[in-house]
Amino acid sequence: MSDKLISFYNDNSLIVNISLGVILLVAAVVYIIFRKKINEIYKKYKEIINYIIVGVLTTLVSIGSYWLFRFIIKNYVILSIISWILAVSFAYITNRIYVFESKSTKIVEEITKFFGARLFTLGLEVTLMILFVSVFKINDMVSKIILQVVVLVLNYIFSKIFVFKKDKKTTE
Repeated sequence: MSDKLISFYNDNSLIVNISLGVILLVAAVVYIIFRKKINEIYKKYKEIINYIIVGVLTTLVSIGSYWLFRFIIKNYVILSIISWILAVSFAYITNRIYVFESKSTKIVEEITKFFGARLFTLGLEVTLMILFVSVFKINDMVSKIILQVVVLVLNYIFSKIFVFKKDKKTTE
C-alpha cells in the first residue's frame, strides 16, 4: 500500500503539490476575507465547534485503533472494546480541557460519570455492531463508521447534561 502511495506521488508530485498549494491559498484568502465573521461564529458556538473537532479526533482514535488492531484480533466485539478504551481516555482529557473547560475539583466523580455514560454508549455500540454485522450482514467497518456518528451525538448530550454540567460552585 505505501509503495503504491509513494509511486503515485512520484508520478504526480507536481499536480499534487500545486493542488495542495491552491487549496491552502484559497483557504487563507477565505479566512482573511471572512475572518471577523468566522471569529463571531466561533465565539457563539465555541463549545459545539470544539466538541465536533474533539469528536472527530476521538472518532479517528476509535476507528484508527479498530483498523490497526484488526490485523491482530479478528473478533469485532473485542476490537470495539479496545478502540473504545483508547478513544474514551482521549475523549475525557480533551473534553474536560478544551470543550467543557471543566474547573470541577471533583475529578473522580467527573471521571466516573464520564466513563459511565461512555459505558452506556459502548453497550449500545457493541449491541448494534452485533446486529448490523451478524444479522443485517453489513460490513464491520461501515457499521463502525455509522455507529460512531450515533455515539458522537449521544456522548455530547450526556457530557453536557450529566458529566460536565456547570454548577454554581464551579462557575462563581
